[in-house]
Formats: sequence, C-alpha cells, structure tokens
Amino acid sequence: MAHQVLYQEPIRYQRPEENEVIQIEQFCTEILEDLNNNHLVLPTLPEVALKIREVVDDPNTSAADVAKIIVTDTALSARLIKIANSPLYRGRHPIDNVQMALARLGITLVRNLVTSLVMEQIFQATSESVDRRMRKLWEQSTQVAAIAYVLATQIDKFKADEALLGGLIHQIGSLPILMRAEDTPELLENETMLDEIITQLSSPLGKAILHSWHFPSELVAVTAEHNNLQRNPKPEPDLVDVVIVAKLQSNLEDMESHEDWHTIPALAKLGFSTDISVINLEENEAEIREVKAMLGG
Repeated sequence: MAHQVLYQEPIRYQRPEENEVIQIEQFCTEILEDLNNNHLVLPTLPEVALKIREVVDDPNTSAADVAKIIVTDTALSARLIKIANSPLYRGRHPIDNVQMALARLGITLVRNLVTSLVMEQIFQATSESVDRRMRKLWEQSTQVAAIAYVLATQIDKFKADEALLGGLIHQIGSLPILMRAEDTPELLENETMLDEIITQLSSPLGKAILHSWHFPSELVAVTAEHNNLQRNPKPEPDLVDVVIVAKLQSNLEDMESHEDWHTIPALAKLGFSTDISVINLEENEAEIREVKAMLGG
C-alpha cells in the first residue's frame, strides 16, 4: 500500500435535496446560455504564457526569441533557472541564466513549463470563501499533476511536461462556476448545490476554456473526459488515461463508489494491475514532492 502521504480519506458526496434540484437546473441552464451567448466570463491565461505559446508555435522561433519574453518576468526567470538546476532536469553543470535554461530544457518543454508555472495565478478569487475553494482546487490539481508527471516518466509514449499540464487543467472548468458563485450568495452558501453544478458543468466549461486558449486537442480531451472512468475509445493509452490514473492515486474521487478497479480501462492500458486499490508510488515520493515544489506547492 502506498505511503500515507499519497493517501487521503475519500470525499463523501452529499446528494442535493429535491427542492434544490430545480435550482441547480436553473443555474446550469443560465450558465450554459451565457456560455453560448459569449456572456460567461472565462479565465484567461497570464500574458507571459500566451506570448510564449504563440512564439513557440511559430516554426521560425529561436531560443533567443523565447528568452526575450521570459526575462521580462524576473520571478518566472528565477523559477525556470531553479527548475533547470533541480533533480528533475539537472545536468552536469549548474546554470545561472535563462538562455542556458532554455538550452537544457528545450523551448517546447519550456512552453508547457511556463504555462504550468503561471497557472496558479488564475486560481484566485476576491471573496475569502471562494478563494478558499480555489486554493483547495489548486492543491488538488497540483497533486494530480505531480503524480501524472511521474507516471508519464515511466511510460515512453508520454511527455512528462504534457502530463503535468494535463493534471493542472483537468478541473479548470470549475473556475467560471466559482467566479459566478462570488456574485450569487445563495449558491455560495449552499455547498451541496455548488458541488452538483460543478459536477455537471466543469467538463463542458473546461472544453470552452481550453478552446479559447487554443490548447491542443489532447489537453482539451483531458478536461472534457477525465470524469469518465469507463472511457475506452481505443486500445492505446492516451493523456486522459494518465490523468484518470493520477486522480485515482490521489484519491480525489470517492473510492467507495469505485471499489472494482477491473472496470477502469485506463489502469490496464497503462500497465497497472486492476487487483490493487492504491498504486504503489513509494519509490517516487521524492520526485512527486519535487514536482509539487516546482509548482509552488
């Protein structure tokens, strides 16, 4: 059994009362109508991440072009240099500038790392109660991201930086709902209703957000399909499978409702035995902690 650091008590899901169901349906309808009419406020990526993604996607981009953008953000530059010197990417010699960090990491990896490093900025709210939920959501996302990163390093098919970003954005669709809750006292005061709305809408809203950010289809699929534990579109594993298994390991789901792991195709496709209830990652705990520290956790 995995070390207790990687195990949490299952979340007890409370079903809404009958009189709340109508209100939930009304809120969901209003939010989806606002989304379709472009009236729903969606979170935006910080400007530095947008610029980096745009520049890296240009086939004529050089490392110098990327470095010019990164050095405008002193804190980001320092974090990137620290990561390049960390046990995750350490080379023979220490580095002390952004250009050297780019040479070690590569601009494609840096694109996803920069996006991951600045992602925390959008998990913030103006009211204390919503900000508390945002913080919890970010902590859960960093845990899933760190485990997904480690899982991806063990399977040749996947890139760890993509798995990391997939873990961070898998619940991104919850943000517009929490932002709406700031202006809707009756929703904010009823956590059962709020949880149910998030359950129903986080996936379609997540798809909308990632489309607006021009993210690749592999990441869009993560936020759209990570809740479907029976998902099995093809024999080969994909990024969604990695995030699903990372979520199971972090125990963000109510494990009592998923005791039969034989019914979860992602486990078998990634080479894990379905006779287990918790994936043993004891030997990877140091790496998981390192990844979470990299993200500021």
